[in-house]
Amino acid sequence: MRLRAGQLGIAGFRSAFDFGQRETARWFPGHMAKGLKQMRARLRSTDCIIEIHDARISFERNPLFQESLDIRPHLLVLNKMDLADASKKLSVLKQLEREGVKNVLFTDCLKQRDDSVKKIVPLVTKLIENAARFHREENRSYCLMVIGVPNVGKSSLINALRRTNLKKGKASRVGGEPGITKAILTKIQVCERPIIHLLDTPGVLPPNIENIETGMKLALCGTILDHLVGEDVIADYLLFSLNRLQQYVERYDLEAPCDDIQHVLKHIAVKLGKTQRVKAITGVGDITMKVPNYTAAAYDFIRAFRKGELGKVMLDL
Repeated sequence: MRLRAGQLGIAGFRSAFDFGQRETARWFPGHMAKGLKQMRARLRSTDCIIEIHDARISFERNPLFQESLDIRPHLLVLNKMDLADASKKLSVLKQLEREGVKNVLFTDCLKQRDDSVKKIVPLVTKLIENAARFHREENRSYCLMVIGVPNVGKSSLINALRRTNLKKGKASRVGGEPGITKAILTKIQVCERPIIHLLDTPGVLPPNIENIETGMKLALCGTILDHLVGEDVIADYLLFSLNRLQQYVERYDLEAPCDDIQHVLKHIAVKLGKTQRVKAITGVGDITMKVPNYTAAAYDFIRAFRKGELGKVMLDL
């Protein structure tokens, strides 16, 4: 994404984000490597793959999954639509179709009732019935594998399917941080007619994220642990991205949009009372003074975005 100052109508704003000499975050812990190996081993008994991704970054998907997607029926579920700009759906679908992805659903799996979740079972059933099942031809129960990068809602999807089709509660633990699911679980039933089981899998990132901007978008949406990138860097990229929307201005009572992250974080810290005491050595002795806590302000800024409080966006468009 490149935001032009002319588009913003604000002279002097950055037209591109300066990534400097930063390297992409490398976060490929042991459970990811083990999980990827287990996922590949389970492909033989899998009828269909459901790839779930954050709708705000629809095109930043994991290339490691491509091998699996090429040999099994595939449904792409773009989740967290409550946080995304719904007016961009058609543009997303057209771009994905150019990339060869035809079966796409937009969902919000945290809603108690989501009509899109109801469409998943009929759609995957049709995909499976229209594809060769080889050694599983006589087995009338279906096994689906749910894959995706961390923290995009894989476990939430499984729970939503159980809630919709079986009227039962949670079977997979969910959380707002990446890495909640550490290993492939046993089969979880999500439907009775037909009998469908899902495999919940750990979120897996590429061992090396080659494009720095891709890495920043993934970090901004919470798929990479914040400290691996730095809250200050994520907050600065967020400010750069949001200056086309400017919802943050009203939320934090700023006088006008601003392109200086230090100024914005100082204002947030003062407004929210996020300060810290520090000692200063002067010519007349040590004094204690309050200064803005920039890290705490950056944390609040990032969390507000992830909750949708700074507007609904599509970072890829």
